[in-house]
Amino acid sequence: MPYILLIKLIAAHFLSDFFFQPKSWVDDRNNQHYASLRLYLHGGVTFLTIILLCGPSLWLIALIIGMGHIAIDGGKSYLSQNTGWFLADQIAHLLIISISWIIYSGITVDFQSIMQSLNDREGWLVFTGMVVLTFPSGKLIEFITEKWRNELDQQGNNGKTLAKAGMWIGILERLIVFVLILAGKYEVIGLLLTAKTLLRFNETNRPEAKTEYLLIGTLISMVFAISVGIGVLKLM
Repeated sequence: MPYILLIKLIAAHFLSDFFFQPKSWVDDRNNQHYASLRLYLHGGVTFLTIILLCGPSLWLIALIIGMGHIAIDGGKSYLSQNTGWFLADQIAHLLIISISWIIYSGITVDFQSIMQSLNDREGWLVFTGMVVLTFPSGKLIEFITEKWRNELDQQGNNGKTLAKAGMWIGILERLIVFVLILAGKYEVIGLLLTAKTLLRFNETNRPEAKTEYLLIGTLISMVFAISVGIGVLKLM
């Protein structure tokens, strides 16, 4: 099966990138860029890992992917080392792997099927629901809870502490609840809400007003996620 080859190539990539590449190699690459010998050593390790997992007959694919590692990682060394560029780096590696696999396997792309899948009603409903539950819902919840947040600021409790962390926690929380609703796992939502409520009230070093504010935000967030989830289910 050609898909076994793709899985092996992806496994080889993650092994060479995260298991067989010491931090000292990464640091040397970030300092020396394309002049780093360890950068080329990493490309060689990637080549050998693919050969070991997939066999010597795939030497050309292994060479292309290994050279891709050198080119991409060398270019990345000039950029900021942050989450965005890390994800872009991994996507670029996986794109090279996928293209090499498609060419080697002789797989043809059925554009008609792709276009039909893009017009799938249920898929678009789920996608739209997830989009709504990210930043749009977060902004609306921010407006709704503004009154209580201002009261906390006046009391010196600083309701804006770790605002970015709270935003991402809320987004992940809503998406998890949304997926659980689509899967019909309502009991898990109850357990999640109970666990979070207990966690909030067990934090004895936190002012009571701030705990209540966080619980209000959590409950509003849950209501949004449940409402959108049920709405999508009704429309599907």
